[in-house]
Amino acid sequence: MTENVLATSTVVPTVPDLFFGFAKIAISGFGGVLPWARRTIVQQRRWMSADEFNDLFAICQFLPGPNIVNFSLIYGSRVGGVPGAAAAVLGLVGPPTVLMIVLGTLYSRYGALPQARDALTGLAAAAAGLLIATAVSMAEMLPRRGLGAVLIAAAALVGVGPMQWPLLAVLIVLVPISIARAWRAA
Repeated sequence: MTENVLATSTVVPTVPDLFFGFAKIAISGFGGVLPWARRTIVQQRRWMSADEFNDLFAICQFLPGPNIVNFSLIYGSRVGGVPGAAAAVLGLVGPPTVLMIVLGTLYSRYGALPQARDALTGLAAAAAGLLIATAVSMAEMLPRRGLGAVLIAAAALVGVGPMQWPLLAVLIVLVPISIARAWRAA
């Protein structure tokens, strides 16, 4: 199964690697795991290239459900079959679930304290900064894919940003254009 994984991957993770890798991503990803997922999968563990990450993440955004859960399921399945998919999803969902039960209990007891509110405000700002940094990092590769990729990304940004169109409507329009563009390039 692993010989057909991802052509440019430098490291093929084992099933335990998938569990612990996605657990690390989940525990590190306060406010959103995309920045941590990209850093861990592409830069630290070298499980896939940045282009492969962006392509797989783009597919996962189009699927229903949480993007990163879809990502862990698809990637885990690619490299480890059903056990790999299960390990990746359980690593992603299990540890944060336990942590959230503990934090929820603490918040119900201490959440009204000004220090707790200040800490949450700081975490929200840090999460926004991480998301922006990841978006910039992913966007830096668009020019290598040509003007069409830049225009599609810009159209998506304008559609869901200033125009406030529903994401599904933007995807219904832009995904076929993107697929046709990729089909012609292949």
